[in-house]
Amino acid sequence: MKAVVITGASTGIGKTTALRLSQAGFTVFACVRKEADASALQQEMDVKPLLLDVTNESHIQAVVEEVEEVVGEAGLWGLVNNAGIVVAGPLEFLPVAELRKQFEVNVFAQIAVTQAFMPLLRKATGRIVMMSSIAGRFASPFLGPYAASKFALEGFSDALRRELKEWKMFVSLVEPGRVVTPIWEKSVRVAEVTSKQLPPQAQTLYGKKLNLMRERAKHGTTQGVSPDEVARAVEHALMATRPKIRYVVGPDAKVATLLIRVLPNRLLDWVGRQRAD
Repeated sequence: MKAVVITGASTGIGKTTALRLSQAGFTVFACVRKEADASALQQEMDVKPLLLDVTNESHIQAVVEEVEEVVGEAGLWGLVNNAGIVVAGPLEFLPVAELRKQFEVNVFAQIAVTQAFMPLLRKATGRIVMMSSIAGRFASPFLGPYAASKFALEGFSDALRRELKEWKMFVSLVEPGRVVTPIWEKSVRVAEVTSKQLPPQAQTLYGKKLNLMRERAKHGTTQGVSPDEVARAVEHALMATRPKIRYVVGPDAKVATLLIRVLPNRLLDWVGRQRAD
């Protein structure tokens, strides 16, 4: 039975993907940060929950050792780097510490987890699936930190895919648009805390648009594609004979991809500004 590790599996896309892959016959190691989430997963589905803070290198190494004890010389068939956070706000005023936090989770942690699991992935000639976003190809106002982290993840993934081609190891990117997932609810709470740390001038210049952005983010908990659509893309990336390099998921993501291909940059800037107005 092929084994897969999924990070960020407590809710949303990660949890749905864990269930889907378990039902498809994979041995699923579902990584979460909290004991309560691990217990809930074990009760709801046939997976092996593991506690993992992706920003903690000792945690990562401990999880690699736990997985290796189970898979042995068969190695690891798949790694799904799904863990991520959203940091939002006006780049003119956003504390650099917030940007570092965004990159620590969405970029450096993904690299650290990938590097740590590479020996087990090599044993199985395994596959890597990176959970990106259409924001990794189109940066919207006030989502600059999130978009920048996804652009970085896309660059890392493209380079890694080309480096591993010699060994027939696939690296796929999944690029959803808006998905009905708790990440948007969490992002609203984080944005509200962050906005209180911004200087008064930030509210004067951007207050109206920031409030609108938060309202739209709240709609993200009820509007968008189902997490199962994203999970299907992950499953295809892990099971297909020739997996895609990029999986664009959702009508808004597909429209954005088309606009990126056909519109000049100034028109794309106009489209981006409309999203903030």
